[in-house]
Amino acid sequence: MTSTLHTVDRVRLDRLLTEERASFAERNPRSRAAHGRGRHLLTGVPMTWMAKTAAGFPLYLDRARGARLWDVDGHELVDFCLGDTGAMAGHSPPATVAAVAARFGEQGGATTMMPTEDAAAVADELTRRFGLTQWSFALTATDANRWALRLARAVTGRPRVLVMSFSYHGSVDESFIVTGADGPRPRPGNVGAPFDVTRTSRVVEFNDVSALERELAAGDVAAVLMEPAMTNMGIVLPEPGYLAAVRELTRATGTLLINDETHTVSAGPGGCTRAWQLEPDILTIGKAIAGGVPIGAFGLSAAFAENLLARGDLDLVDTGGVGGTLAGNALSLAAARATLESSLTEEAYGRMIALAAHYTAGVQGLIDEFALPWVVTQLGARSEYRFMSPGPRNGTESYGSTDVELEDYLHLYLLNRGIMLTPFHNMALMCPATTEDDVELHLRVLAGAVRTLAGG
Repeated sequence: MTSTLHTVDRVRLDRLLTEERASFAERNPRSRAAHGRGRHLLTGVPMTWMAKTAAGFPLYLDRARGARLWDVDGHELVDFCLGDTGAMAGHSPPATVAAVAARFGEQGGATTMMPTEDAAAVADELTRRFGLTQWSFALTATDANRWALRLARAVTGRPRVLVMSFSYHGSVDESFIVTGADGPRPRPGNVGAPFDVTRTSRVVEFNDVSALERELAAGDVAAVLMEPAMTNMGIVLPEPGYLAAVRELTRATGTLLINDETHTVSAGPGGCTRAWQLEPDILTIGKAIAGGVPIGAFGLSAAFAENLLARGDLDLVDTGGVGGTLAGNALSLAAARATLESSLTEEAYGRMIALAAHYTAGVQGLIDEFALPWVVTQLGARSEYRFMSPGPRNGTESYGSTDVELEDYLHLYLLNRGIMLTPFHNMALMCPATTEDDVELHLRVLAGAVRTLAGG
C-alpha cells in the first residue's frame, strides 16, 4: 500500500487532531470539571508533569488494577504507560498490597528511622540480580543518582560528571546538558539551574567512543552517569562493542561508571547489567522495584564500597548530603521485598518480554504495510517507535525526529479508544498482568490511527 506518511499532510493532521480533541472533551466531562477545580494547584495538577497532555486537560484516575485503569468518567483503559515504569509490576500487585497493609496497618509504622529485616532481604535480592554487593536506599532514582554522584566525587576527588546528550536521570542538575553546534549547552527547558551546567558536566553523544575518549582525557570526570541503553528520547540501543569500550575507557582514566537502570530494568530481572554482563562501579534504580510505592536504591561494587568506607573523613551518617529522613523506610522496603519476590520474577519477565516482542513485530508489520519512515525498537518488556528511519544512534538524532503534532494525534486516537501510552513517549511497556489480547487491541487501534491519517 502506498503511504502518504513520508511527508505527513499537515492540514489533514491538524483536522484529525482537532476532531480527536473534541471527542476527548465530549467523552470526559468529569475529568474536565475536576481539572477546573484545581485552581490552587500549580498548573492545575499535583505534579506539574501531569499537565503534559495532548487534549487540553488530563484524565483523572478513579481506580487501577493490574494492566487496567478506570478514569472518573467510567472509561476502562488498557495501560501501557504503567506510571512511566513506576508500575511495571502492574497496579496494586496483590503481594505488594498485602505487604503494605501488614506493615502499615497491622504491624504499624511506615517510617521510624529504624531498620527492618526487609532491608537486608531486598539488598540480598538486588545483589543476586545485579551483582553489586552493597546497597543503600532512597525515595526516588533522582536521589539515588544525586547521592551516587556525591560519593563518586568524594572518592575520586574530581569535580565533573559526564552524561550522554539528551539522556535522563531524573532532575539531577548535572545531567541537563546537551551537545550543540558551538559546544556543550544547557538542555532546552532547564528551569532555574543553580549553576552553569557546562562547568559541572561534560557531555558526549551515545555510541561515540572517540568523543568519550576525548572528554575523559581531561582527567576531571569523577563518573560517567549513563543508561546502558537510552530510553528518554525513544529507545537507542548500544552499538556492538560500545559498552565494552565505555568500561575500558573509564577504567583506564580512573573514572567511575554509574549505570542508571531505572528504565532499562525492562531488559530483564537484572536489567541490562545482568543481561549484557556489565560491570559498573555503581548502579542506580528506582520506580518499579516497590510496585508503585516510592523508592530508589544505589548499589556499589565491592571495590568501590571498600574505598568509600576506608575514608575516615566522610560524614555518611549525619549531614553529609547523602541520605534523607524517609529514605529506607519500613513501608517502601516491605513493598520492594514483596514486589521482587512475587511480581517482578524471572517467570514474569519471560512473559512480559515475549509480549513486547509480539507488539514490536506487530508495529514493524504496520511500518512495512504503509512504508512508514519509522523505526520500532524493543528493550526487554519495553517497545517504542520513533518517526525516523533508520533509527537514531544517539539522543540528539532521536530528539531531532520529534513530531509533536503527530505524536499528539496518535496518543489521543489511542486514548479515545481505550489505550493509555506514556504522555512523553510512544512507549509501550508490559507488566505481569498484560495479556496477548491487550497487545492485539493496541495494535488494531494503532493500525486504525495510521489508516485514518493515510486517508484509508
